[in-house]
Amino acid sequence: SYKYRNKNAGLFCNVCLCLPLCLRWEEEKCTDGSKWRFLEHKGPVFPPPYEPLPDRVRFYYDGKAMKLSPGAEEVATFYAKMLDHEYTTKDIFRKNFFKDWRKEMTSEEKSKITELKKCDFTEMHEYFKAQSEARKQMSKEEKQKIKEENERILQEYGYCVMDNHRERIGNFRIEPPGLFRGRGDHPKMGKLKRRIRPEDIIINCSKDSVHPKAPPGTRWKEVRHDNKVTWLVSWTENIQGSIKYIMLNPSSRIKGEKDWQKYETARRLKKIVERIRAQYREDWRSKEMRIRQRAVALYFIDKLALRAGNEKDEGETADTVGCCSLRVEHIRLHPQMDGQDYVVELDFPGKDSIRYYNKVSVEKRVFKNLQLFLENKQAKDDLFDRLNTSILNKHLQELMDGLTAKVFRTYNASITLQQQLKELTSCESKILSYNRANRAVAVLCNHQRAPPKTFEKSMHNLQTKIDEKKKQLSAAKKELKAAKADAKTLRDEKSKRAVETKKKAVQRISEQLMKLEVQATDREENKQIALGTSKLNYLDPRISVAWCKKLGVPIEKIYNKTQREKFAWAIDMTDEDFEF
Repeated sequence: SYKYRNKNAGLFCNVCLCLPLCLRWEEEKCTDGSKWRFLEHKGPVFPPPYEPLPDRVRFYYDGKAMKLSPGAEEVATFYAKMLDHEYTTKDIFRKNFFKDWRKEMTSEEKSKITELKKCDFTEMHEYFKAQSEARKQMSKEEKQKIKEENERILQEYGYCVMDNHRERIGNFRIEPPGLFRGRGDHPKMGKLKRRIRPEDIIINCSKDSVHPKAPPGTRWKEVRHDNKVTWLVSWTENIQGSIKYIMLNPSSRIKGEKDWQKYETARRLKKIVERIRAQYREDWRSKEMRIRQRAVALYFIDKLALRAGNEKDEGETADTVGCCSLRVEHIRLHPQMDGQDYVVELDFPGKDSIRYYNKVSVEKRVFKNLQLFLENKQAKDDLFDRLNTSILNKHLQELMDGLTAKVFRTYNASITLQQQLKELTSCESKILSYNRANRAVAVLCNHQRAPPKTFEKSMHNLQTKIDEKKKQLSAAKKELKAAKADAKTLRDEKSKRAVETKKKAVQRISEQLMKLEVQATDREENKQIALGTSKLNYLDPRISVAWCKKLGVPIEKIYNKTQREKFAWAIDMTDEDFEF
């Protein structure tokens, strides 16, 4: 099947609806994006080997200088670099670090270093701070040299050839070793992320391609030829045992197609969502307990945009849960609370150990069912003991092809953004209105973050600018008043021009003040909300693009360069009349 032009000058396949990503495909046959025929790349870029500290930079234990073995010294530097970070004040971080650090010590070091509180990393910390400052003070020529070297590496390793197209690779550099941070109160924070070596790496490429070469004296764990997956390199990290991948850049053809398909599936859900809601309301009265549990869980996923849960492997991982894996200890029922009836109080560790806490008034039948589900159960028992994500998704597939619990999250996030933009958009500050709409989605999806450690300082600096601008405005108004008085007395052209000049000055300073005040409001409201996650993963970009085009807002104000590359397909094909 071949491409043809649509009304937005995009190119679509008339069978599989491939995206209008690039005009050069017009004369080529398309595929459904599920398989590639040819894949060639250079493999990953490894971080440089550890360089021992200079002799003048010492580690102290119990007040005495002590020379560490290379392995122990390297891990010590990871901690030293973080001394001014709040992580190193957390007991779990310190405990995990010290336990893993001791594993890297020699027997002699283990016998001497027995307490973290007696360790002094100050000289190491100051050394790395000085290095950081030196990098900032580099000459223009030095910076240019580094830039050119990075560009050379990018051109060599940052691209692959897939089915005769040169595609950008997303993350071709292997992450260096360090200390695991996690998000929220992750129980594994502080543990050692080990150095990834060629022997840990699985390469995926075509049989008939030039295979990537392992570094001298090493070999890959495996070279695979699987054209049903889109990753190029994979390995298993040691903290949680999860598989990490090197993938194509978000702006690549296949990534764009998958994005488009994801949002189109959510749009298809919009057409039948009321029928599904009517069905699960009817199922609340079912004689079968498994159907009731499924219906109540689906209500929570739909109404609160909860993750489904049961999606991680069992084992030594953080105790995080989603809707289907809620336990009795995570829920409390209140017949009346805060002036509302049938209130459900949810409190559990969600993805990345971020706490989910919410009090929501539910329908009476949901409340009664939850009371039934809780009968004769202990705190650690499952709330939905006859349900898991697989069972739920199998049911959803029967309702609509491609429908899973995740699609509800995408649908509700996108539809919320569209509704909020219609309600909140004002002529006074369009960007503030957009961010508030985006924030409503982030709150719905529980996308939280810790306030940046520089937040108070940056807000203080911003307030100083606002105060200064207010003084300028006050002075400009006084000058305008004086100019008007002179014009009234003198009645000449010069004084009239002076009035107009002063008026423009007042207007200009007023606009500058308003921008600063909007910026301050925006920062304050967003200090604990992560707007980027929903914008990149849950919000149909065509909603934002259409809003920008309709109101004349530059797309650069909403999406940065990387995001614009990721959503190039949406920017090119969407007009201002788009409706999710």
